[in-house]
Amino acid sequence: MGKKTWIKPHHKTVRNTANVLFGPFVKLKYNVRPEKFDVSDKQPYLILYNHQTPFDQFFVGISFDTPIYYVASEDIFSNGFVSELIRKLVAPIPIAKGTNDAGSILKCIRVAREGGTIAMAPEGNRTYSGRTGHMAEAVVPLARKLGLPIALYRIEGGYGKNPRWSDKVRRGKMRAYVYGVIKPEEYGAMTDAEMFGRIKEGLYVDENRDTGVYGSNRRAEYIERAIYVCPFCGLSEFRSKGNFVTCEKCGRKIEYRADKKLKGVGFDFPFEYFGQWYDYQNGFILGLDPSDYTTEPLYTDKVDIYEVELYKRKKPFMKGAELSLYGDRAVMSGKGAEPVVIPFSAMTSAAVLGRNKLNIYRSGTVYQIKGGKRFNALKYMNFYYLYINKEKDSENGEFLGL
Repeated sequence: MGKKTWIKPHHKTVRNTANVLFGPFVKLKYNVRPEKFDVSDKQPYLILYNHQTPFDQFFVGISFDTPIYYVASEDIFSNGFVSELIRKLVAPIPIAKGTNDAGSILKCIRVAREGGTIAMAPEGNRTYSGRTGHMAEAVVPLARKLGLPIALYRIEGGYGKNPRWSDKVRRGKMRAYVYGVIKPEEYGAMTDAEMFGRIKEGLYVDENRDTGVYGSNRRAEYIERAIYVCPFCGLSEFRSKGNFVTCEKCGRKIEYRADKKLKGVGFDFPFEYFGQWYDYQNGFILGLDPSDYTTEPLYTDKVDIYEVELYKRKKPFMKGAELSLYGDRAVMSGKGAEPVVIPFSAMTSAAVLGRNKLNIYRSGTVYQIKGGKRFNALKYMNFYYLYINKEKDSENGEFLGL
């Protein structure tokens, strides 16, 4: 028997069928017409795209008339039968979120050698702030190993249409298109720094500016999934409703307007756009000393906790539990169960998935935490990275996970 190939003949049929069935829905839902890219040369590409909405991969798929093999978070591979179906239909390339996954690199090389087009978001995360986020420099050696032309696919307006912290898609304009292509002979003559700079420039989008009107009557809802620092009273909790969000500690109410601008109700709010507030929050957290917060929990949330068998399934670990955040650890406690203490020093990574799921990686064990609609998973990841960076005196001392 010959060696099994990653690329199967039915992938093209699945791709064409999906575009016929779901393409019109995606275009209608986001009111976008992804611009077609000419692939008449039949050349496979490495597609790098900025990550703004949960439908970004569909925009890419509509633009390219060829099967695409997406590098995807391990989360979609850990759902039993559904994951098996996805594997068989479109064969995405799994990667463990928040880690350097050597197995994923080898799979990418395999697909490229078989003549497949690969797509990935170098951010590894959908933006919370409205601007293209942190990218790992590892994308450069990966691209060099693959040796494919690089298509820089830019999505603009997706944050205005559907911020990561929101459940609501708003009315307004957006665009999805190939911004540029870097050919192998071009990046072959570049240094790694020059190549990385070219990729970052091609994918950089900042929506903290006037890009039009994004209408909805629920513009601020669930903004508390991303914000937990008040510029007036520090660490806090927030409550959103409709177009407004209120600090639970000081009672100040902020309006999120259709032009994406923020406005204090009866007071001057110091930030014009959400990205500025998000930057302030990161700066505030970076100024804290984790050792000051080891006695009493900073936050406690009602959650359900699952243990993840990577690339297989998730099984309940603690239902109706409490998750508590300290400066140096997270503590999981449930009825009739001994509390599980997870020191940050014993963790290998932390990641936020989707809008507000939290994954905690600990020496071979992965816990997935799901809270309620208003659960803020971001703060747990931020404090984990704050602790690690302070303890290791890391060169990436300002990196808080995104």
